[in-house]
Amino acid sequence: MNDTTSIDSAGIQKLMSVLPHRYPFLLIDKVIKIRGDEFGIGIKNVSANEPQFMGHFPGNPIMPGVLMIEGMAQTGGVLALLTQGGGAGKLVFFMTIDKVKFRKPVIPGDVVEYHMTKFAKKRNIWFYRGEAFVEGKLVAEAELSAMLADA
Repeated sequence: MNDTTSIDSAGIQKLMSVLPHRYPFLLIDKVIKIRGDEFGIGIKNVSANEPQFMGHFPGNPIMPGVLMIEGMAQTGGVLALLTQGGGAGKLVFFMTIDKVKFRKPVIPGDVVEYHMTKFAKKRNIWFYRGEAFVEGKLVAEAELSAMLADA
């Protein structure tokens, strides 16, 4: 039995206790609606003062797609790590990205929801389908896998 049966969300302090990422590369602000490692929604509040917008693109800031994929990966990583004792002594390694599609630009002021659904698990590897939404509209999607290893 995993220890996430009573965890239904994780705020920034919990994320920072589970993930090794820190600003400016911590790309989610919280995870809500956690159902073990099966499903969760990561939230990213996109702000105009984030460093990527200095160069992507001046006068027309657009969230880089690769950072949205990393936000998906971090959300999936939180779900997997929480089911393994909160990540103590574990590292998560991003392994694959497949079937990526970017559908609409994400700009400062948007709130991105990363909906992550596990579709397979083999030993210490988790496979997730990710969909990113802004105001209910699909902006990006991908299939990701990550491996948990001892630190």
